[in-house]
Amino acid sequence: MWGFLIAILSGALMSVQGVFNSGVTKQTSVWTAAGFVQLTGFLTCLLFWLFTDRSHVAELFRVSDKYMLSGGVIGALITYTVIRSVGEMGPAKAVLFIVVSQIIVAYLIEVFGMFGVEKTAFEWKKLIGALIAVAGIVTFHWGS
Repeated sequence: MWGFLIAILSGALMSVQGVFNSGVTKQTSVWTAAGFVQLTGFLTCLLFWLFTDRSHVAELFRVSDKYMLSGGVIGALITYTVIRSVGEMGPAKAVLFIVVSQIIVAYLIEVFGMFGVEKTAFEWKKLIGALIAVAGIVTFHWGS
Protein backbone atom coordinates (compact mmCIF):
# COMPACT_ATOMS: atom_id res chain seq x y z
CA MET A 1 0.00 0.00 0.00
CA TRP A 2 2.82 2.44 0.88
CA GLY A 3 4.57 1.73 -2.42
CA PHE A 4 1.38 2.61 -4.30
CA LEU A 5 0.94 5.90 -2.41
CA ILE A 6 4.60 6.84 -2.77
CA ALA A 7 4.43 6.13 -6.52
CA ILE A 8 1.40 8.42 -6.85
CA LEU A 9 3.20 11.13 -4.88
CA SER A 10 6.29 10.68 -7.07
CA GLY A 11 4.27 11.15 -10.25
CA ALA A 12 2.56 14.23 -8.87
CA LEU A 13 5.87 15.74 -7.74
CA MET A 14 7.48 15.05 -11.14
CA SER A 15 4.62 16.81 -12.91
CA VAL A 16 4.84 19.87 -10.67
CA GLN A 17 8.65 19.90 -10.89
CA GLY A 18 8.49 19.80 -14.69
CA VAL A 19 6.26 22.86 -14.75
CA PHE A 20 8.42 24.72 -12.22
CA ASN A 21 11.64 23.89 -14.07
CA SER A 22 10.14 24.93 -17.40
CA GLY A 23 9.10 28.23 -15.83
CA VAL A 24 12.63 28.86 -14.51
CA THR A 25 14.04 28.00 -17.95
CA LYS A 26 11.88 30.69 -19.58
CA GLN A 27 13.56 33.27 -17.34
CA THR A 28 17.11 31.84 -17.42
CA SER A 29 18.33 28.94 -19.59
CA VAL A 30 17.79 25.20 -19.63
CA TRP A 31 21.21 24.34 -18.17
CA THR A 32 20.93 27.05 -15.53
CA ALA A 33 17.58 25.65 -14.44
CA ALA A 34 18.80 22.03 -14.62
CA GLY A 35 21.96 22.90 -12.69
CA PHE A 36 19.98 24.69 -10.00
CA VAL A 37 17.66 21.70 -9.70
CA GLN A 38 20.60 19.33 -9.30
CA LEU A 39 22.35 21.64 -6.81
CA THR A 40 19.27 22.10 -4.65
CA GLY A 41 18.58 18.36 -4.90
CA PHE A 42 22.13 17.65 -3.72
CA LEU A 43 21.77 20.09 -0.81
CA THR A 44 18.43 18.51 0.16
CA CYS A 45 19.99 15.03 0.11
CA LEU A 46 22.95 16.30 2.13
CA LEU A 47 20.62 17.80 4.74
CA PHE A 48 18.62 14.57 5.06
CA TRP A 49 21.87 12.59 5.18
CA LEU A 50 23.14 14.73 8.08
CA PHE A 51 20.07 13.83 10.13
CA THR A 52 19.97 10.13 9.27
CA ASP A 53 22.35 7.19 9.19
CA ARG A 54 25.66 8.34 7.70
CA SER A 55 27.47 5.01 8.04
CA HIS A 56 27.04 3.90 4.43
CA VAL A 57 29.21 6.45 2.59
CA ALA A 58 32.28 4.21 2.35
CA GLU A 59 30.11 1.52 0.76
CA LEU A 60 29.85 3.66 -2.38
CA PHE A 61 33.45 2.75 -3.16
CA ARG A 62 32.58 -0.94 -2.97
CA VAL A 63 29.66 -0.88 -5.41
CA SER A 64 30.49 -3.77 -7.74
CA ASP A 65 28.81 -2.49 -10.92
CA LYS A 66 30.36 0.97 -11.24
CA TYR A 67 27.90 2.01 -13.97
CA MET A 68 25.24 2.04 -11.24
CA LEU A 69 26.93 5.17 -9.86
CA SER A 70 25.92 7.14 -12.98
CA GLY A 71 22.45 7.83 -11.59
CA GLY A 72 23.33 11.48 -10.97
CA VAL A 73 24.37 11.96 -14.58
CA ILE A 74 21.14 10.29 -15.68
CA GLY A 75 19.25 12.53 -13.23
CA ALA A 76 20.75 15.63 -14.86
CA LEU A 77 19.74 14.35 -18.30
CA ILE A 78 16.25 13.57 -17.01
CA THR A 79 15.92 17.10 -15.65
CA TYR A 80 17.04 18.54 -18.99
CA THR A 81 14.71 16.36 -21.06
CA VAL A 82 11.71 17.00 -18.82
CA ILE A 83 12.30 20.75 -18.96
CA ARG A 84 12.56 20.67 -22.75
CA SER A 85 9.56 18.40 -23.30
CA VAL A 86 7.29 20.38 -20.94
CA GLY A 87 8.39 23.59 -22.61
CA GLU A 88 7.75 22.21 -26.11
CA MET A 89 4.59 20.16 -25.52
CA GLY A 90 3.04 21.41 -22.30
CA PRO A 91 2.87 19.44 -19.05
CA ALA A 92 0.06 16.99 -19.87
CA LYS A 93 1.41 15.75 -23.21
CA ALA A 94 5.00 15.69 -21.99
CA VAL A 95 4.18 13.67 -18.88
CA LEU A 96 2.02 11.29 -20.92
CA PHE A 97 4.91 10.51 -23.25
CA ILE A 98 7.36 10.31 -20.35
CA VAL A 99 5.22 7.86 -18.37
CA VAL A 100 4.49 5.60 -21.35
CA SER A 101 8.20 5.58 -22.20
CA GLN A 102 8.95 4.64 -18.58
CA ILE A 103 6.45 1.77 -18.71
CA ILE A 104 7.88 0.34 -21.93
CA VAL A 105 11.54 0.67 -20.92
CA ALA A 106 10.90 -0.68 -17.41
CA TYR A 107 9.10 -3.69 -18.84
CA LEU A 108 11.97 -4.37 -21.27
CA ILE A 109 14.43 -4.14 -18.36
CA GLU A 110 12.38 -6.73 -16.45
CA VAL A 111 11.88 -9.09 -19.41
CA PHE A 112 15.56 -9.07 -20.34
CA GLY A 113 16.82 -8.97 -16.74
CA MET A 114 18.99 -5.94 -17.41
CA PHE A 115 21.09 -4.04 -14.83
CA GLY A 116 20.85 -6.77 -12.21
CA VAL A 117 17.05 -6.81 -12.15
CA GLU A 118 15.52 -10.24 -11.75
CA LYS A 119 14.40 -11.49 -15.17
CA THR A 120 10.66 -12.01 -15.55
CA ALA A 121 8.76 -13.95 -18.16
CA PHE A 122 7.21 -12.12 -21.10
CA GLU A 123 3.44 -11.72 -20.69
CA TRP A 124 1.13 -10.79 -23.53
CA LYS A 125 -1.25 -8.99 -21.18
CA LYS A 126 1.55 -6.59 -20.17
CA LEU A 127 2.41 -5.92 -23.81
CA ILE A 128 -1.28 -5.26 -24.50
CA GLY A 129 -1.32 -2.88 -21.50
CA ALA A 130 1.64 -0.99 -22.95
CA LEU A 131 -0.08 -0.83 -26.36
CA ILE A 132 -3.21 0.53 -24.70
CA ALA A 133 -1.04 3.22 -23.11
CA VAL A 134 0.37 4.06 -26.57
CA ALA A 135 -3.23 4.20 -27.86
CA GLY A 136 -3.88 6.65 -25.04
CA ILE A 137 -1.13 8.89 -26.39
CA VAL A 138 -2.65 8.75 -29.87
CA THR A 139 -6.10 9.57 -28.44
CA PHE A 140 -4.75 12.39 -26.28
CA HIS A 141 -2.70 13.84 -29.15
CA TRP A 142 -5.45 13.40 -31.77
CA GLY A 143 -6.38 16.67 -33.43
CA SER A 144 -3.52 18.66 -31.92
